[in-house]
Order: sequence, then structure tokens, then C-alpha cells
Amino acid sequence: MWGLTLSIWVGVGLGGVVAYYALDLPDIDKMTATSRRPSVVFQAADGEVFAAYGDLYGETLDLGEISPFIAQAVLATEDRRFFSHWGFDPIGLARALYSNLRAGHTVQGGSTITQQLAKNLFLTPDRTLKRKVQELLMALWLEKRFTKEQILTLYLNRVYLGSGTFGVDAAARRYFDVSARKVDLYQAAVIAGLLKAPSRYSPLNDPEASRRRTADVLANMVKAGYIDQKTADTVQVTGASQMIHRPPPTGRYFADWVMGQLDQFGEVAGKDIVVRTTLDIALQRKVEASLAAMLNGPGAKARVGQGAVVVMTHDGAVRVMAGGKDYDDSQFNRAAQGLRQPGSAFKPFVYLAAMEKGHAPDDLWEDAPIKRGNWNPGNYTGKYLGPITLRQALAESVNTVAIRLIEDVGPGRVIATARKLGISSSLTDNASLALGTSEVTLVELTTAYAALANGGIGVGAHAVAQITDSSGRVLYQRGGGGFGRVISPDVLARMHDMMGAVIAGGSGKAARLDRPAAGKTGTTQDYRDAWFMGFTADYVAGVWMGNDDYRVEMRKVTGGGLPAQLWKQVMTAAHKGLPVHALPSAEPPTPSDDSPDIAGEIASGAAEAVRGIGGVIDDLLKGIFGR
Repeated sequence: MWGLTLSIWVGVGLGGVVAYYALDLPDIDKMTATSRRPSVVFQAADGEVFAAYGDLYGETLDLGEISPFIAQAVLATEDRRFFSHWGFDPIGLARALYSNLRAGHTVQGGSTITQQLAKNLFLTPDRTLKRKVQELLMALWLEKRFTKEQILTLYLNRVYLGSGTFGVDAAARRYFDVSARKVDLYQAAVIAGLLKAPSRYSPLNDPEASRRRTADVLANMVKAGYIDQKTADTVQVTGASQMIHRPPPTGRYFADWVMGQLDQFGEVAGKDIVVRTTLDIALQRKVEASLAAMLNGPGAKARVGQGAVVVMTHDGAVRVMAGGKDYDDSQFNRAAQGLRQPGSAFKPFVYLAAMEKGHAPDDLWEDAPIKRGNWNPGNYTGKYLGPITLRQALAESVNTVAIRLIEDVGPGRVIATARKLGISSSLTDNASLALGTSEVTLVELTTAYAALANGGIGVGAHAVAQITDSSGRVLYQRGGGGFGRVISPDVLARMHDMMGAVIAGGSGKAARLDRPAAGKTGTTQDYRDAWFMGFTADYVAGVWMGNDDYRVEMRKVTGGGLPAQLWKQVMTAAHKGLPVHALPSAEPPTPSDDSPDIAGEIASGAAEAVRGIGGVIDDLLKGIFGR
């Protein structure tokens, strides 16, 4: 009697617990509705897929359409008694508990495929009593509502298999470039092995871990009677050699940068899309390898922790973006997000403003000490050359001349010049701007140099060529265009003259190529930043090196050193096989009535030089006579 009474009360208690946990079960009638992030697939300019975001679903296939090897591998590994239990498998659970106790840690799970489907469709992955009870209730409901074949079909079409893929067809396409209809035995074992830990056993993330896990799955298939040992042994040898050996991931900084711009394209919101970009995937791989080699070799000795590279065409199409040494270690994009002082790499905007005012490369300006209140800007070398041409001043990155120039044209004019070329960051309205004290990003600085490279047309950095939906319908197609002429041909010719001298024999001679090129070095105070920016008739490229911790100084790394060397490597790779061309507008146009009076400019420069010499003499007299 007491036993009967106890049994009744236990039953009542269990019924109460079940009823309590069943109160907030999800709406099971919505189980087939998918709730997922739209997928975004990025293609390089040649069509190669290099990145994907969101959730990827393949075709929804019937069980009879899916390769039979997949179902066999999954059943052998996850739930051998699937066709004989009623959603909950006490024998399988007991076996899993025994194996886990012997091993001292979890080596097997006791959940059936039906329970896993219930969890995947309705529930959170929380390890709580409530969730486990609800999982069991939902599994029992699924078994009552659907046939075993339907449950297995739902499971294979909806289960998560790593790299953003849901369902065996999406996984087969992502890992093997085939439909789930055509998956062979070894590939099926790879897919089934992912169920235990999709990231850990991914053949893309860790091929060796995937190989070991696949061997375990094949052994399970032998035990379940689906294949014999000889077949398993043969497949382990031949199957691994048939795996697709994809190159390491590349262009991930670039993909993140483009992903952040997609809200600008209104029609793509909420859709699965394919984005054809401007990325040159082959060049991107070479640049990433060159950057890593530089930072791990000479850079490490010089205490250079990070670097970034941007390469674009003259119209602003970004071909390469390397935002750091290692994306896996840090996703911060130093090319697009890192605001750093450009140092002397900003000087071309000062010289451009001066050329537009009427100065010329052969004008003589005084390289002599400057004192402005408590500010005593000097040259990197600590030496002063006296009267020198503007060409030499830019080529050798003379600070005192840049200060005198910005004082002549006015900081406001220099800021306006930088703005029309594409600099959008905040710029300080004082003479220190000439030495690059205002922070900019590598992308915007490279974009501004593009106008110097392409004949004087303002452009914007862009990366998206076309966007299509999953059915191939074009949602966006980039047209041509820029912002119109921002530099006159005669002024541009003078800039090419001076910036060409930087590479020909000035501070950037380490970047010299086998073709016409122009550029500028940049080094900031205490060796915190080093830049090399430059262009040819085909490409514009920028290199930055430094440390994320702004307080950490490099060991005397200047823009004309490691950055110039890396820039040369990058541009040599970019120009491989391209014919040699002169820089656009490299030759001055035929003078017209409204052309500047060059002789007058030379005379003006000479007068400025005389005034400068007079100032030096005056300072000497004051020092001697105390006045």
C-alpha cells in the first residue's frame, strides 16, 4: 500500500514538473520557419569566393536525394538505434554515461537525433534541467507527429555544420564544392564528424583534426555494419588525397571593411546577396605574405609590431587591403580604422597649395632654423642647407621649408587642398599641419594620392563592383565617374617633378622601380609612425608601419627604410607583366594666356631666398651685438 501510495505521489510530482516546463514551450507549429541572418558572399574581381558572412543554407533535399553515405555516417556516429527508439534512448544514454565515467570526462552524448532536432529547432543550447525536460517533451512530440524518415530529413537539412553552414547540402558545397547528392564515403564521414564540434573538426580550420575525426566516423560505420574494415582502410588513404586544399583565408580585413558599407545599398537589406568586389585576390595573397615576412623579419628586429598596406587603381578601386599582421590575432583594421599622424607624407598637400598659388619646383627657399614662440621645428638630419629649391626640399623632406611654405599659403588653403583630394579627417588649422601632425587613415591618404596619380581627378575609395541576389538578379552595378578635376595639368606636372625626385634620389630612393614613379616618405616624432606613399601610371599604394600602443617607439624606422622597401615589393608584384608608362600629365602642357608666369615665379622664389638670407644675417648680427 505504501509503495503504491509513493508511486502515485511520484507520478503526480513528475506530472507537475512536466506540466510546469510545458507551459512555455515554443510554438511547435512554426518549426519549419527559418530564422537566420541573411548570407553575404564576397567574390574577388575574378569571381573567386574569399569570404562569407551570415547563415548559409543549401538546397532542401528529400532523404532519397541525399547521398546515402551521409545518413549512414550520421546514424553510425550519432544515433545507431534511431529507427528503434521512440525519441528517447535509455540504452544509448546508459552506454554514454558508462563511457564517460570510464574516461573521466565527456566522450559520448546521450541525446538522440530527435532530441538534437528538437533542440536545434526550438530551444537554446543552455545546459539546464528545464531545457533538457523541454527537449525530451519536444522529441516525444516530433516522434508522434512525424515519421522517422521525415525526422532524419529535417535534421540533415537543418543541422549546423560549421563555417556558417546549415544543412548537409550547404556543408558539402562549402567544404567540397559539390552537392549533397554527390558526396562520397570519405566526404560523408567528414560531414558527420563535424556534428561533435563544427569549428574544431572543420577541414578548413584544422585539416589534421578533421582527418582524425573522420577516421573515428569510419570506424563507427564499420561497427554499425554499413561498411567493412577493408573499405574503411582504403577510403582513409584515398579519401584524404581527394580533399580540396583551399588556400589560407585572405582578404578578411577587406571583407570586414566592405561589410560595414553595405547599408549604403538600400535594396540589399535582409537579402541573401553575392558581392563582386574590386579585390585582386592573387595580389592580396602576395601582399599579405610580404607584410608578414617584413614584420616577422626586419620589422621584429626594429621593434615594428604592425603594418598596413593599401593598393588601388587610379579610379579609387581598392585592389589590396592588408589591415594588420595577423587577422586571427587582431581584427582591428589599421588601414581603414587606424588614425595615425602621417608625418611628412602630408607635405605634398602643402606643396600642391604652393604650386597652385604660383610657386615652382625650382624656386629657392631658405632651409634655416625656425623659432615660433616655444616651437622650434627642425630637420630630421639636424642640418640646414641654406637656399635650396622646392624640389630638393620635398625630395629630402626638409621641415623648415615646409613650415615656411604653409605660412606663405596659409593653413586654411592647405586644408582646402587636402579636402578636395579626399582627406576627411579633422585637420588642425596651424603651421604644424605641414609636418603631418593631424591624424588620417591609410585609406584616405592613399585615395588623396590617387588624384595626384590619375591626372588630377578626384576619386573616392570603393570596393563594390556589383551586388546580386541569390537568384542572380542584379541589385547594384557600379558606374564610372569621379569628382571631376581637382588639380590643373600644369600644377600636376610640377608635383610629379618634385615627387619623382623623392624616389629618384631623395628620401624614398629605396622604393625606386624599373618605371616612372613618384611618392613621399613620412616619419613622425620619436619613430612612432613610418609611411611610404607613392604611385605609378597604373597603381597607387600606401604603406604604414608602427605599433598599436602609440607610446612604443620603433628603432629608428623611417618612411624611407622598411616602408619604402615593402612598397617596392608590393608595387613590383602589382606591375609584373605590365608595360612601362609615363605618369599621366608628367609633361607640362603648352603654355596658354592664363598659364602662370614661370619666370615670375622663379623671380619670386629668388626674392624669398634673398629675404631668408637677410633674416639669417640679421639673426647673426643680433647675436653678436645683442640686438
